[in-house]
Amino acid sequence: MPVPRSAPAAPPSQAVAIERIAAHSRRPRYAFMVLHLIAEIARSDGSAGPYVDTPGERVSIRDWLCDALLPLAHRDQRRQAVIAKVREQLKSDGKLPEDAAAADATIEQATRDHVRKSGRCNVSTAVSDLVRAGLLRRHYQGFRVDHHNRGAQREAVYTLTAEASAILQGRGGLPA
Repeated sequence: MPVPRSAPAAPPSQAVAIERIAAHSRRPRYAFMVLHLIAEIARSDGSAGPYVDTPGERVSIRDWLCDALLPLAHRDQRRQAVIAKVREQLKSDGKLPEDAAAADATIEQATRDHVRKSGRCNVSTAVSDLVRAGLLRRHYQGFRVDHHNRGAQREAVYTLTAEASAILQGRGGLPA
């Protein structure tokens, strides 16, 4: 009597990664986007950071991720409140130019800085979720000095695990 052959298991897909992220994150969609953006700029060894070269400047990977995710904040109603708050702060500090175009540019830059600052926290949380999910490793690189801030003068480097790289490249690789 012939022994039935079982079909080979399909390689894990991005759905497996999403399921794993969802088990470790309160914001799995955001974390998944962060994972994809890191994969987009990762070097051949799977690492990205501590800096990303952009046209005209070199920024930390967390700032680059914040800027890449900035379009999500444009749809948020809270952005209008942030713009109003920034405008009032600039006005009260006497830093708002009289020229309307210059004032708009100043407000836009100050709003971007404000959103980037809060976005760094969001990115760090998403990265922590990805580390717990086993899809990413994080370490810090740079000069460390005695300072109450444990990250003083150091920047994050994110490295995709082999499993995450395989999934994102469509080769599977996560254990069942």
